[in-house]
Amino acid sequence: MCIVALAWQVCHQVPLFLISNRDEFYDRPSAGLDYQEDLRFYAGRDLSEGGTWLGVTKSGRWAVLTNYRDGRDRRKFATSRGHLLTAFLQSDDSPMQFAKALQKTQQDYAGFNLIVGNRQQAVYMSNKGHAPEALHGGVYVLSNGLMGDDWAKVAHLRKRFTQELLPLIGHDGTRLGGDVLAVGLDVLEDARTQERLPNTGIDEAWEKALSAIFVKTDGYGTCVSNVLAMTDETLTWHEKSQAGDDVGDIKTVHFALND
Repeated sequence: MCIVALAWQVCHQVPLFLISNRDEFYDRPSAGLDYQEDLRFYAGRDLSEGGTWLGVTKSGRWAVLTNYRDGRDRRKFATSRGHLLTAFLQSDDSPMQFAKALQKTQQDYAGFNLIVGNRQQAVYMSNKGHAPEALHGGVYVLSNGLMGDDWAKVAHLRKRFTQELLPLIGHDGTRLGGDVLAVGLDVLEDARTQERLPNTGIDEAWEKALSAIFVKTDGYGTCVSNVLAMTDETLTWHEKSQAGDDVGDIKTVHFALND
């Protein structure tokens, strides 16, 4: 998962509204959004390592991951970052309890940004220099640097998310119609690159290609786009395939949250 925007406790009846793109090598095998019977949560699945990048449970626990990009770090890690989400979603710990416990082993993983939450609390952390922090109500946009890093693509997504999407939901959360999905996908499929680039240790051509919200190169790019809304009572998640044999297909899950 390479970019995510979320409104946390902004709309009265929609505690969580989230859009995201997952960027990956096209030849890395994965499965689309579904209920994972063995894991007991909804998610897509990395068939190479078994983890995931975005997941939710029937009780409203949720987690999302982005990689921290550092082209200077050539180390290999035996543990997959995608299993961090599985560990949280299968845990009974609060988001803060889980994040604080993870600090003990966080250096066993390549660089990551992780947001874990339930219906009451959301916590952000990174093993690249950001201790667990409970998120206050607001809009958060995260790519492959730390939360708050001044990246042009982050600013671009924040502007479109707040100006075009959130007004469709409304403060009371009563306008979750099809136009939300259409506009959400339009935002996520914005392939405009940015002029102001971060310096993450990769060459400038790659920095340029990765500066778009929607990434497309010969062998790497946005594989799925997600639009997810959790109200006080239900969760709706749309996932659009952006690569592979099923490109253009949209999967939708909708269910009532357990008490």
